[in-house]
Amino acid sequence: MISVVGILTGSAALIVVLSVFNGLHGFIGSLYSSFDPDIKISAVKGKVFSVDSVDMEKIKSIPGVVAYSEVLEDNALLKFGKRQMPGTILGVDVNFDKITGIDTIMHEGIFSTKHNNQNQGVLGYVLADQLSVRLNFVTPLSIYAPRRTGRINMANPQNAFRTEYIDPVGIFMVKQIEYDSRYLIINIAQARRLFEYDTAVVSSVLLKLQDYSQAGKIKKELSKMLGPGFKVADRQEQHASFYKMMQLEKLMAFLILSFILLIAAFNIIGTLSMLIYEKKESIFTFRSMGATKRMITRIFLFEGWMISLVGVIAGLFIGVGLVLAQQHFGFLKFQGGGSFIVDAYPVALEWSDVLIVLITVSTIGLLGAWYPVRVIVDKYYNSKE
Repeated sequence: MISVVGILTGSAALIVVLSVFNGLHGFIGSLYSSFDPDIKISAVKGKVFSVDSVDMEKIKSIPGVVAYSEVLEDNALLKFGKRQMPGTILGVDVNFDKITGIDTIMHEGIFSTKHNNQNQGVLGYVLADQLSVRLNFVTPLSIYAPRRTGRINMANPQNAFRTEYIDPVGIFMVKQIEYDSRYLIINIAQARRLFEYDTAVVSSVLLKLQDYSQAGKIKKELSKMLGPGFKVADRQEQHASFYKMMQLEKLMAFLILSFILLIAAFNIIGTLSMLIYEKKESIFTFRSMGATKRMITRIFLFEGWMISLVGVIAGLFIGVGLVLAQQHFGFLKFQGGGSFIVDAYPVALEWSDVLIVLITVSTIGLLGAWYPVRVIVDKYYNSKE
């Protein structure tokens, strides 16, 4: 029972820890998906390209592609009143709200980039706080960008910058600092004037899919269609470093807990050693009745494997039960009185993890039983006592 409890505890802990990583992975991914598209097309070299070089009609005709949006992105200096901050300008067209979930993350105001020929814009709540932007102010927000063409007159350096103005009408909150502290979203026509690009230049083309589960298939088709000069990225590839880090952390947690289970398997070695010692008289009896060493070895090996199998199955039931209870009822909550994005620890059960834990622990238990059975049975079987 001590051996079973050791395997049970390790198996349950392994399922719970892996499910926590799955929950964090999915939760943070959901925050990104409110701002990021399903698929993003960008140039491999350079930061802009012309949409005339891409057959957009052919892209729109791909089964599963619902809509697309053109985006122009570049850096600029933002000034509101006496405060100024560097920021990233995101020029978008009228389809941007159909591609992303920008409407669902508006913290204040509305999402709009143009109304009655009046230039408008929305910005992240951290950037708005740094600039002291308030939506009810009549003061416009100034945007400065260095000229890409022409010469700089040192006698009048202000002419080295282009200036545009917008009225802030909304503040969004992705709850990710890399977005909330950087982005100002304006109309793409105004962004092209600001950065001195023609009407066909974009930084990327964003696609909305009918079913994201088909993203891999559509991405391959797009890569083949566009060629090596373009990069086609799904949601995870748009944040490749983050997702790779999460996968690495999950792998390290799995290896550490597997090592702990390996130590727990030493209980099986001790249990089987005592069991074989107590049953040595039976070994002599079986041998006298004609039992081979292989047959006797299989008896004890099967019992040792059953110890680990009972432990891992019971541990999986307990671990899965704890995860499902947390997933549906959120018993384990964050301490802080609602100051976090979610109240309870996010978890997500993946049945592939259950299968991996079952195979891993069963293998560890089998290996833990194999050594003592092989060595000790051999000793008593060949003994003349």
